[in-house]
Amino acid sequence: MKTTIQTILNHEDIQNKIRRIAYQIYESNVSENEIILAGVALNGYVIAERLKVILEDVSDIKCTLCKVTMNKTAPLGTVETSLDAKNYQDKSLILIDDVLNSGTTLIYGVKHFLEVPLKQFKTAVLVNRNHKKYPVKADYKGISLSTSLQERVKVRFKPGKDSAILE
Repeated sequence: MKTTIQTILNHEDIQNKIRRIAYQIYESNVSENEIILAGVALNGYVIAERLKVILEDVSDIKCTLCKVTMNKTAPLGTVETSLDAKNYQDKSLILIDDVLNSGTTLIYGVKHFLEVPLKQFKTAVLVNRNHKKYPVKADYKGISLSTSLQERVKVRFKPGKDSAILE
């Protein structure tokens, strides 16, 4: 069976979606001095880096990056962060990933961060697929897609050629 590839977001689309998410984050955190942008490695962290640049350009909010690493196929107990818990305690934190498929990655990321008191906790994704296995939602999303369970969404970040494709 031949797989067809369809581009759902091109480079410009992705830039626009990330910019819109940045403004939404700013509007929700306008009174904050600092927010933590916790990006799930690898692509979630790339999005977090881009959000940081935009947020620091349009606001006075200090954005601190946090890389979240986990085994996505067996996430229980494997979540690690580049920041110590004391660095994000009592702060506004946004957990960021590229695609929300079943919700497994986000739910285990949420579980990890809930072990520390936070001022506010939100989630952001570039693509929301609407096939959740867990009761987790994206507070900020670039695009929502209704796809079949057999289809896959892949986000690729390449200089000047970012894309999100449906296979």
